[in-house]
Amino acid sequence: MDPPPQFSSSLNPNPNSPNVFLDPTSDSITNLIQNPNSNPNPNPTTLSHYLSFSVPKKRRRGRSQRNPASFRLPLNLPTDTPSSSRTPASDEIIVINKEPKTEALIALTAGFPADSLTEEEIDAAVLPVIGGIEQVNYTLIRNHIIAKWRENVSNWVSKKTFLDYIPQHYHALLDSAYNYLLSHGYINFGVASPIKERIPAEASKPSVIIVGAGLAGLAAARQLMRFGFKVTVLEGRKRAGGRVYTKKMEGGNRVCAAADLGGSVLTGTLGNPLGIVGRQLGELLHKVRDKCPLYCMDGRPVDPDTDVKVESAFNRMLDKASRLRQLMGEVSVDVSLGAALETFQQVFKDSVSDEELSLFNWHLANLEYANAGLLSNLSLAFWDQDDPYDMGGDHCFLPGGNGKLVQALAENVPILYEKTVHTIRYSGDGVQVIAGSQVFEGDMALCTVPLGVLKKGSIKFIPELPQRKLDGIKRLGFGLLNKVAMLFPHVFWEMDLDTFGHLSDDPSRRGEFFLFYSYATVAGGPLLIALVAGEAAHKFESMHPTDAVTRVLQILKGIYEPKGINVPEPIQTVCTRWGSDPFCFGSYSNVAVGASGDDYDILAESVGDGRLFFAGEATTRRYPATMHGAFVTGLREAANMAHHANIRTLKMKVDKAPSNAHSCASLLADLFREPDIEFGSFSIIFAQKNTDPKSPAILRVTFGEVRKKCNEVAKQDQQHSNKLLFQQLQSHFNQQQQLHVYTLLTRQQVLDLREVRGGDEMRLNYLCEKLGVKLVGRKGLGMNADTVIDFIKSERGNRKPVSTSLALKPAGVSSKLKAGITKRKLIRRAKVVRKSNGSVDMGSATKISEEVKMTDLVRPDVTVSGSNQSDLSNP
Repeated sequence: MDPPPQFSSSLNPNPNSPNVFLDPTSDSITNLIQNPNSNPNPNPTTLSHYLSFSVPKKRRRGRSQRNPASFRLPLNLPTDTPSSSRTPASDEIIVINKEPKTEALIALTAGFPADSLTEEEIDAAVLPVIGGIEQVNYTLIRNHIIAKWRENVSNWVSKKTFLDYIPQHYHALLDSAYNYLLSHGYINFGVASPIKERIPAEASKPSVIIVGAGLAGLAAARQLMRFGFKVTVLEGRKRAGGRVYTKKMEGGNRVCAAADLGGSVLTGTLGNPLGIVGRQLGELLHKVRDKCPLYCMDGRPVDPDTDVKVESAFNRMLDKASRLRQLMGEVSVDVSLGAALETFQQVFKDSVSDEELSLFNWHLANLEYANAGLLSNLSLAFWDQDDPYDMGGDHCFLPGGNGKLVQALAENVPILYEKTVHTIRYSGDGVQVIAGSQVFEGDMALCTVPLGVLKKGSIKFIPELPQRKLDGIKRLGFGLLNKVAMLFPHVFWEMDLDTFGHLSDDPSRRGEFFLFYSYATVAGGPLLIALVAGEAAHKFESMHPTDAVTRVLQILKGIYEPKGINVPEPIQTVCTRWGSDPFCFGSYSNVAVGASGDDYDILAESVGDGRLFFAGEATTRRYPATMHGAFVTGLREAANMAHHANIRTLKMKVDKAPSNAHSCASLLADLFREPDIEFGSFSIIFAQKNTDPKSPAILRVTFGEVRKKCNEVAKQDQQHSNKLLFQQLQSHFNQQQQLHVYTLLTRQQVLDLREVRGGDEMRLNYLCEKLGVKLVGRKGLGMNADTVIDFIKSERGNRKPVSTSLALKPAGVSSKLKAGITKRKLIRRAKVVRKSNGSVDMGSATKISEEVKMTDLVRPDVTVSGSNQSDLSNP
């Protein structure tokens, strides 16, 4: 996306140059913002400043949105407190530095809520008790560790770094936060020398087979190697990288360029892990400039006023589509985004000019590019479900191509090329991965093949994958984007822009060469790449390359020859055919009609008692269709695989039904979609056929707090010296958050609980004080609950299943559909007891059982003895 004027090898940023190079992952937020606290000694328990962020709609990779919407993020974070006013150590809020909000913002860019726990942290039992002062201190320590490593990502941050200034009575929290961040790949990952040195020379743990050497496979391989596993990567191609492919194009007179034919844009670089890897390599990223002129079919530039008018109308139409799906409710799951937009378009179709209609179709093509799918196939209900998780920051290119990242990540990783896997066998004893006539055996396997390969059935799984996963594979969409890369003898286009677009008068061809990227500076030569999206991308698969190049040149000549600029013949051209590629059968995933974000979670579920795992961009509901999404899933599954391996090593019994954390959570969630009894925040499921008053039932309590928008920003916040950061940062952690806790009761206890008057608060008091019940996390329920779950599941087997695409509830109760509509993803909030006004009290926590710890405390490289955990870093 970046065409700077000269092919200088110097990448030093120059504020006077129109070509912007930057290090967007430096996380030097301290230098960008000022402490918003005008009061030097605020009350740490009541401090609540509101910071303003901007929220774009679904990624517009070709053109940024001019008028993003905004929301506010409440940060309930303590600041420094005079020593004379500090409470006793047991109730004290830790003070690590004087800018906890700065560190909270950095944690936000890493995917953490600023002042609470993630769902994954709760599942991993990082705290024995949810809520209270201990959680506040944990989040402060966690945020500090992340910020400390981001100061210098080329170093290994050891736990010893923090021991000198974090008091000893907080060391248990330090252990928990550090071990979690390290084992799950939030710190000390990448290719820096101090990190590579941590990979042991000899493997000491079981063997792992990874299918696919894309970003997910490479990330997992490096992490597992550092954990001490014996890793073998099988790759069908002759190269690593998968859908990330940088091809060197060259011609006469030493003209050459590096063309990214696959993944090319680092979308949102604040905290982007691939930006961090680039930083470790000493690379400066090139910011894609917003200027993107559009040209009519005859080569005339589109009138700027008309451009703004149509774009504004297009954005309003998307807003109408959001309101429509809210009104339609469950019905919207079976309606496409294209159908809704077409309905709106018909209303004013006769009142616009041909140029305005073509311009509107250009925006539709750009939307199909962002989703790699036809609008007629995208779900109206959930097409933009990942918007709340979009990383803030600029869209950037890596000079020289993303192949640099692939090369660095593949270094010293044992990869066997041209090994096309066709069969994967898995059982409780291990795995067999078969490529051709060769059989590779291991303790575990990680499948990172693209969704297109899974849809095609190119790999046979023995036994067959669970029907739940097969249905998820079928429901999700997998779209197509193609490119034409052209290396010219010299640059003939404008040098003050990185993108320009071209309109079409044929709606069926609206995505054909609709957008051009100039890579002149970042590629090292005069390179243009034309994009083909939507329906045109599928037709392009059968178009002869000569015809494609001829058509592109016609467009370029129509734009530049009227300006008196000669368009030369290209020295070399390359046309992609990702849809025909047997190793992917497409480009990237999307939420098709009938699918939802749940399906990404389903694809991520492991099978076979923790023997077969899955990673890749189609296994993350937060960052699908992105390179960094694929990368983080590799880190995620490395942690999961190490966890299961440690369980087996320690001979801890893992119940086989459900066989893993993912499927157990999903099964329980499915059962609670149709609770047998529901009142207030309480839902209950039990076996209908067993009417014994002493028969077991599972109770779920839902705690949630709707964070209200603030109408005014604190005066201090208005005086920030640099508000761009706040406009770029965005996170799902800023809206409505929920937490589910559980317990086992008898049927009679449930009936008695229902009769308690006084609302949820009195019911909670009855549970904890009268019955002495402990509310636990899902994993704290234990194997007795698993037996109950299995029995209920089997009993409901003949009942009509509820679609896993929705979690709709009666009016007044938040639903997943509503979350998709309002772009406010629910995240488990680590607060437990409601006040009478409906809010959640951090101080008065219900009793959460120590059982929450259970096996979740097992980490890679951690020896568990009682509650003690060893340092993962081995400093």
